[in-house]
Amino acid sequence: MAQGTVQVTHTGTSRWRRRTGEYASLAAALEAAADGDVLTVAPGTYRENLVLQRAVTLRGPEGSPGSVRIAPADGVPLTVRASAVVQDLHVEGQDAAAPAVLVEEGTPELRDVRIVTRSAAGIEVRGSARPTVRRCAVDNPAGIGIAVLDGAGGVFEECEVVAAGQAGVAVRGGAHPRLERCRIHHTSGSGLSATGENSALEAVGCEIYEVRGSGVQITGRATAHLTDCDVHRTTADGVTLDTDAVLTLADCRIHDIPENAVDLRSRSVLTLTRTTVRQFGRNGLSVWDPGTRVDANQCEIFDSTGDYPAVWVSDGATAVLDSCRVHDVPDALFVLDRGSRADVVDTDLSQVRNTAVSVSDGATAQLDDCRIRDAATGAWFRDHGSGGTLSNCTVDGTQTGVIVTKGADPTVERCTIDSPAEAGVYVSAGGRGSFLNCRVTGSGGYGFHVIDGSRTTLRKCRTERCARGGYEFADGGADAASGASPLVEDCTSDESGGPRTPAARETAVQTASHSPGLLGAVPGQRAEPEPLAPVAEPEQPGRSSKDVLGELDALVGLESVKREVRALTDMIEVGRRRQEAGLKAASVKRHLVFTGSPGTGKTTVARLYGEILASLGVLEKGHLVEVSRVDLVGEHIGSTAIRTQEAFEKARGGVLFIDEAYALSPEDGGRDFGKEAIDTLVKLMEDHRDAVVVIVAGYTAEMERFLSVNPGVASRFSRTITFSDYGPDDLLRIVEQQAEEHEYRLAPGAAEALRKYFTVLPKGPAFGNGRTARQTFEAMVERHASRVAQVVEPSTDDLTLLYAEDLPELL
Repeated sequence: MAQGTVQVTHTGTSRWRRRTGEYASLAAALEAAADGDVLTVAPGTYRENLVLQRAVTLRGPEGSPGSVRIAPADGVPLTVRASAVVQDLHVEGQDAAAPAVLVEEGTPELRDVRIVTRSAAGIEVRGSARPTVRRCAVDNPAGIGIAVLDGAGGVFEECEVVAAGQAGVAVRGGAHPRLERCRIHHTSGSGLSATGENSALEAVGCEIYEVRGSGVQITGRATAHLTDCDVHRTTADGVTLDTDAVLTLADCRIHDIPENAVDLRSRSVLTLTRTTVRQFGRNGLSVWDPGTRVDANQCEIFDSTGDYPAVWVSDGATAVLDSCRVHDVPDALFVLDRGSRADVVDTDLSQVRNTAVSVSDGATAQLDDCRIRDAATGAWFRDHGSGGTLSNCTVDGTQTGVIVTKGADPTVERCTIDSPAEAGVYVSAGGRGSFLNCRVTGSGGYGFHVIDGSRTTLRKCRTERCARGGYEFADGGADAASGASPLVEDCTSDESGGPRTPAARETAVQTASHSPGLLGAVPGQRAEPEPLAPVAEPEQPGRSSKDVLGELDALVGLESVKREVRALTDMIEVGRRRQEAGLKAASVKRHLVFTGSPGTGKTTVARLYGEILASLGVLEKGHLVEVSRVDLVGEHIGSTAIRTQEAFEKARGGVLFIDEAYALSPEDGGRDFGKEAIDTLVKLMEDHRDAVVVIVAGYTAEMERFLSVNPGVASRFSRTITFSDYGPDDLLRIVEQQAEEHEYRLAPGAAEALRKYFTVLPKGPAFGNGRTARQTFEAMVERHASRVAQVVEPSTDDLTLLYAEDLPELL
């Protein structure tokens, strides 16, 4: 579209001075215009760099949005240095070093402006400018969406950042904008970013989503206040605070986050009020470092999608939870490291798969008037220096109510523990603790179970309806001999005799055995179970390599994989024979990389490979230990190395199979501990090169990236074996095998229907290869059952034949 004309309506104090003029260019019109004039731009494309230095109105024609394009070849398309009004324009920029719209002075108003550009920023506001920006959209895949800098301010109402190559909205240099009802999405940096002393950001009713990075990032003494905002679908943390940042979240919703929902460090302060945090892959709240503090009031944290504690407080940080709910999570609250503290008041912790409250490494937790329900362990004070107080709390429906171990010394007062499956209170391994006016009812084990000479104090406690007894105090060996034993005063039970300490017994007390889950490992710590006497097991005769290779050959498809494994096996076998003959044998690296989609048999082949190496005498056992990132990567410095070493030890003499190994080295890892696992693994492979065979597996493209960015890992592996997707005939054969195994048959025409079904079945990311074939068979069996259940006296054919109509419908 060619450039049109510009109509200028000149205004004045007298009506007779008002006149209209037309100009061939925007520059000429702006030169002629005075304060208060209205410039109406005809439809067209204007290759001009506009500078507004007077309080004029610049607008496109009414009813033709997008018909006026400001699109110069380079430089800043639109610069505003006055309290002008700009509306109904389409601005395009091409200069990567300059913004598309630059607001430098005044209090201008931008309305219904769309900026489609590849510039340093879509809109940049700086200095003394205080614009009002309404219903504007920015599409800038090359840079920042909106940048507010150097003390500038302004209000952005109902604006949208459609795409940004960096941050969606960036605030720095003491700037302080306000965002109302804005949407920021599809950014390649943070959604909202504020950094630097005196920088401040306020957002009300905004939505931040589809962000390749953190949804909100506040750093370097900046402050922010978000009210009624949604943050979701990020690739990194939902909210990140670092280095003296201050943030308030009120009535906000943070959800669908693959990493930490909120992560704060380095003396940052976060206040949350009536905010929900859900569907997070790591911690809901992750709080680190001395001076860092989070205060949460009337908040809800729930529905974790990972295997990490909902609230994590470490390295001297502080967390306060008041009138909150934490539920449907693996662990609710972990407090660790000396100086770390959690204060929890009037809060519900429920539906916790493991431990509701864990206190370790010298940390402190204080819970007042809290309710813990449906958890494996209610509260666990783990080691020396760890303590705190549980006051007026109830613990219902747990495996064990309270555990105290290894010198920990909490105070538990006026608490009720109801219906624990095992002990109400369990103290062992030198744990201490004071229990005052506490009550245990309906225990499936003991009410109070104190062993190992633990110096526990029980005063005015009571037990009722405890299956194994109200109180059990086991002898403590050397500790007991030195006078260490529980102090029991004014305690009662509904069983006869009341509590008896070891000193009062006439016969030895037999200690109850530990249940398997009672002292499981805490992330970042190593469990120290009691030594077990070795149990002799009858040795199972190992299969020969020929037998194992026969099973490999029987697998459906995988022809190239079978050739690779056979070639490697032949190399190892011939090398062994050459050594026996006194000849030099070629060095064969046995570690492998498996690439391919899920369901293509990688784990099965890894298991058979271990058996083959054991049959050839290369490995002692040949067993398979399968792990993934969650088994190797811990939550704090040092814990990852311990987990990785433990996994390696379990695999000693066999195969360590690391599925989705690329997850150890995420593209935006930052302070991720996956690198610690990689470094530990490489060293172990070097130091114990003959003890364990390591196989890393995952999607082809992701594994290629993983090996390319970790050359130390790549050099340890001899070859890569690619597992191709199954074709329709392979999938049909798997269904036939499943049918034969479960005593079903395919009716005439069913096989051909299956082949056609697998041919047209979408092969997208959700396609599961062999898993899909098995699921198809299971769906056919279900539909068969629904059909045959209506037959009064079914024949054998009725009960065994699967027909084409039993196939599930394609979605």
